[in-house]
Amino acid sequence: MNFPIKALARWAALILAAMWLAGCTTYVQTQVTAFSDWSGSDTTRTYAFARKGEQQNSIEQTTYETLVANELSKYNFRQVPEASANYQIALAYSIRGDTVTVRQPVYYDPWPMYGPWGAGPYWGGPWGGWGPYGPWGATGYVDQSYPVYIHALQIRMNDRKTGRETYKVTAVNSTGDASLYQAMPYLVRSALADFPLGNGTVRTVTLPVDKNGGISNETAAAGSNGGVAPAPAAKTVD
Repeated sequence: MNFPIKALARWAALILAAMWLAGCTTYVQTQVTAFSDWSGSDTTRTYAFARKGEQQNSIEQTTYETLVANELSKYNFRQVPEASANYQIALAYSIRGDTVTVRQPVYYDPWPMYGPWGAGPYWGGPWGGWGPYGPWGATGYVDQSYPVYIHALQIRMNDRKTGRETYKVTAVNSTGDASLYQAMPYLVRSALADFPLGNGTVRTVTLPVDKNGGISNETAAAGSNGGVAPAPAAKTVD
C-alpha cells in the first residue's frame, strides 16, 4: 500500500516547523482521511485481525493491534476468533525521515556592552522603546534545519465473508521523535475518533500531550481540512 507520503510529509513538516518556532510542543496534530461504505450495527461489530508477510508472529504487530482493539472497544467492537468474525481488520504502517528548513532573521545588537538588555532600564524597560533588537530590524537571515519524522497508519475493515471493503482510514503525523511506537497511540486514537467518519472525510485531529509525554485525557479536537535530519531506515509494513 502506498501512502501519499510526499504531500502529507510537506504538510506535517510545516505544522511541526510552526510549532517549533512558537515554542509549542504540547499538542500532536494528525491528518486523517477516511473512505466509508459502513452500514454495520452494534450486533455485527465482531472482528479478527488479518496479518500478512512480516506481520506474522510479530510482537510489534501485536502491540499495535492491542492499541487498535482498545480504541475499537469504545465503539462496541468485539475481537473474536476469525471463523466467527464479521469483519477482518488489517493494519499498515510506515515511518519516513525528512528535513524541514526554516529561514530565521539575524539581528544586529548596537549595545553589546549591555548584554541582552539593550540600553538598560533608563529607556523605559529592559529594552527601551525599541524592543530587544533596536529599531534597525533584521540584518540578515540564516537557514536552520530541523528533523521531522513522518508516521503513518492505515486501518482497513473488510467484510469477512464477501471481502468487500467497508471502511478505510489513514492517519499521518510528524514529530521530532524517530520512534513509530511513540507515535502510534496518537495515530490510532486520531484515526478512530468519531467512528465512522463519512466517505471522503479529510480532517486534522489535535491531541494534547501530558507532562510525561503521553496522550492527555483531554478530549481530542478535530477540524476539517479541505527536509529532515538523518532518519532511521525508512520502514513500511503492509
